[in-house]
Amino acid sequence: MESKANVVNRLLAVKQKSGKTYSEIAEETGLTNVYVGQLLRKQAQLKPSTVPKLRASLPDLTDDLIQEMMSHPMRSYDPEIIREPSIYRFNEAVMHFGESIKDIINEDFGDGIMSAIDFYCSVDKIKGVDGKDRVVVTFDGKYLPHSEMMSENMVSRIRLQQS
Repeated sequence: MESKANVVNRLLAVKQKSGKTYSEIAEETGLTNVYVGQLLRKQAQLKPSTVPKLRASLPDLTDDLIQEMMSHPMRSYDPEIIREPSIYRFNEAVMHFGESIKDIINEDFGDGIMSAIDFYCSVDKIKGVDGKDRVVVTFDGKYLPHSEMMSENMVSRIRLQQS
């Protein structure tokens, strides 16, 4: 069995050989640019319906790479990656603004969180009012309310009591 690192290196080599950006591949496949990145880093699972579009966009994908991409991914990260300046600054921004974001979610939605599973993410480039490039990162996650944990609604307990 090939290591995840080797598979990712092979997938990124296919992307590089294509000369396409994540955004170009996203445009051709109908995915978000961040999801394309997740697929090529084995952080998301390639769905059968997307295979033909991805093959058309990246014709050098081999059958074994497609199979690897369709297998269940190991969604993890190297803790050393936090040292990379772009990732460090992104974490810093979320930590700095996190409490305010949480307060606004609670004010607007109630006691709950944003899903990181039913979740879309994209990175876009725009011009600011000063004419300089700006990075726009969009997190689009489903709202998940916290549940009041009533014993009467706990299906496992109900089933255990019936046994």
